[in-house]
Amino acid sequence: MLTRLNTLYVLTQGTYLSKEGECVQLRTEAGKKLLPIHLLGGGIVTFGNVIVTPFLMGHCVRNHVPITCLTEHGAFLAQIGGGPGGNVFLRRRQHTLSADPEASARLASRFLAGKLANTRAILRRGARERPEAARPLNDAADLITHHLRAITAQPPPPLETLRGIEGDAAARAFAVFRHLLTPSGIPFPGRVRRPPTDPANALLSFLYTLLAHDCAAALIAAGLDPQIGLLHRDRPGRPSLALDLMEELRPLLADRLAIALLNRKQITPKDFTVDPTHAHRLTDDARKTILTAWQERKKTPITHPYDKETQPLGLIPFTQATLLARHLRGDLEDYPPFIWR
Repeated sequence: MLTRLNTLYVLTQGTYLSKEGECVQLRTEAGKKLLPIHLLGGGIVTFGNVIVTPFLMGHCVRNHVPITCLTEHGAFLAQIGGGPGGNVFLRRRQHTLSADPEASARLASRFLAGKLANTRAILRRGARERPEAARPLNDAADLITHHLRAITAQPPPPLETLRGIEGDAAARAFAVFRHLLTPSGIPFPGRVRRPPTDPANALLSFLYTLLAHDCAAALIAAGLDPQIGLLHRDRPGRPSLALDLMEELRPLLADRLAIALLNRKQITPKDFTVDPTHAHRLTDDARKTILTAWQERKKTPITHPYDKETQPLGLIPFTQATLLARHLRGDLEDYPPFIWR
């Protein structure tokens, strides 16, 4: 169990949630705990095998406390609404901002600032760990610093300029990504998508898909619409806001894990099949290896820069989604992106 920003996250498998007076009662093998319902305005988020009684569901609905049910790995299953007076106004505010180019640019610049700062941190760390590649890695980090200054200017650049900056920064980072990998391991020819035509790109694409699913589930849990984006514009079937949110989290959650899996040779060329179009696909065993590493990675404790509290890395998307919702409701003056220190 973890309570953050008025949201209760229930991660322990087999937990039994019930109503006890005006409180939520959590029962596990370790014992019982009571939490007053009025302290859970952010809702209850359950992961995996967590039982919620009908009486508690009704109690939560009457008190406008949504219950969001996810799989153990964080995929969205269902949500029990907290009453008609809750999330509809938040979503309306989200839609209004999305239709306003200036307001969209302000928030998009925050997502992008997090991405660029975290990418720069990884490049600087790689330069320290690999002195032979320090120059290209530091040069790329310097360019990203230049872009970071541009997007944090007030007022921020328009959306099209922000998208151009994001594309240029990403291209420069991927141009030196190979220097973060062991020379004797899997090569990285540059970012290739739809389809990925080499093992490293197939691994990155798979990890980005996992992260996008986690971000979409986090946004739904916070009462937001993952389809209505800001930096990424709307497109049928695309979770644009989830892609916005994951930008600041890609370097830490996905890119660093890909580097570790490749450098430790946990993923090798034999873990892929190649179809006639040269597209590389992960084998079932490789996916299991990656999913195991992904879940272990998400258990890593990390101190959040906003409230200085320690939490599992896997809950960062949920914390950021909650902060975004609080900003849209007017509870926070600005949205604080997650920046790795």
